[in-house]
Amino acid sequence: MKSRRQSGRGGAMVADGGCKMERKDVEKNRRLHMKGLCLKLSSLVPSSDHHLRHYSSSPPSSNKDAATQLDQLDSAAAYIKQLRGRIDDLKRRKQAAVSGTAGCSSSISTGDYKRAPSTATTALPVIEVRHQDGTLDVALASEAGRPFQLHEVIAVLEQEGAEVVSASFSVVGDKIFYTVHSQALYPRIGLEAGRVAHRLRGLATAAAVSPSVLLT
Repeated sequence: MKSRRQSGRGGAMVADGGCKMERKDVEKNRRLHMKGLCLKLSSLVPSSDHHLRHYSSSPPSSNKDAATQLDQLDSAAAYIKQLRGRIDDLKRRKQAAVSGTAGCSSSISTGDYKRAPSTATTALPVIEVRHQDGTLDVALASEAGRPFQLHEVIAVLEQEGAEVVSASFSVVGDKIFYTVHSQALYPRIGLEAGRVAHRLRGLATAAAVSPSVLLT
């Protein structure tokens, strides 16, 4: 009887130990999965935000690692909020342009978008370039009969050291609106918004348009 009791206790201890090991494995896998998700998220944020890159290759096992993860999530959330603000601003500008403009304007900004002054001579095409924190956003508008070639716009950005993240266009009436989001391939070198705007004006000229230049 005594040996049976001891055997039963031993089996219970083994089972309990197995459950603890299983819980440890589950927790380890959960942490590794979370680490992978954080790394994937940080890879989508421009590398100029260097504070997102300081992440250890080992599984998070300390308060410091946990704090780093939280910093990554906070920074990514702030970047997403910034992108939403840009999109909303572009939508407002697009809606304003739909109301009708005349001539060609080119706007370069190194901070928040700056709206070009509205004048009677302002006309399509419209070229706007915004450079900030390693990102370069381009907003274009043209007549439907004299469109920009989107692949040429992308080629210009890539030749100037930018990596295109997204590009789209939409047709509204007799106008075409283009939006291109990109980021610097080499943040330390950066991007020259002025050169990009100059080359885009060259594309407009090639499309038999003589754009006037407006820098803000």
